Amino acid sequence: GEINERRNQLHEVIRLSGLNIIISGSDHPLLIKVASIQTARIQIYFIDNDVYFHRRKGLVDADGVEYKDNDERCVFFARGVLETVKKLRWTPSIVYCSGWMSALTPIFLKKMYSDTPFFEKSKVVLALDDEEYATPFSGKFTEKIVGGGIINSDVRGIAGLPVGYEDLMRLAIDYSDAIVYASDKVNQRLVNYAETKSKPTLPYIDQEEVTDTCKRQWDFYQTLLEKND
Repeated sequence: GEINERRNQLHEVIRLSGLNIIISGSDHPLLIKVASIQTARIQIYFIDNDVYFHRRKGLVDADGVEYKDNDERCVFFARGVLETVKKLRWTPSIVYCSGWMSALTPIFLKKMYSDTPFFEKSKVVLALDDEEYATPFSGKFTEKIVGGGIINSDVRGIAGLPVGYEDLMRLAIDYSDAIVYASDKVNQRLVNYAETKSKPTLPYIDQEEVTDTCKRQWDFYQTLLEKND
């Protein structure tokens, strides 16, 4: 909703669109759009849906109130991205999950898409930042993600309960292969929780102060990928 489609020359990729994602028993069409960044010679794919995203900017309305269906938007976005990757026949080495909107991607990859060859060797990296949502998702949230390989015991820590930001991100940490701190103001309780999991971690890097930022990031991902060899 924040992208000017005409100015950026977005257009729907008909051959990729047409899939419906079922949430709470309702079908939601997945629209896939693409635009090119000519100077970089890359294409950017966008996930769209007339109900969840079209003409809606960010995570709050014009009055700054969080959308009541942010929980379903979270489900749709993660599923939509993974289905798009399958349709494009990409085989990602790294699946980088930035922020809470992508927080369901780790559990979907590890459970729902565990038998999908494209993701067989993919490493899931969760980037924790300082952007949190304030209004907990309803107690019916887990009902919207259980199924297709995800069972109740996989989400027992949040089943039937209101799901706040920390609850959601702890679930994401549990199913991720590595953690990246994308801010120096990450929720300390999540930092403490992540440390108990002993996963590979890349501390926050202030790019203005650290001269070898790119090398440190490169080394981190190379070490992560070498575990596949």
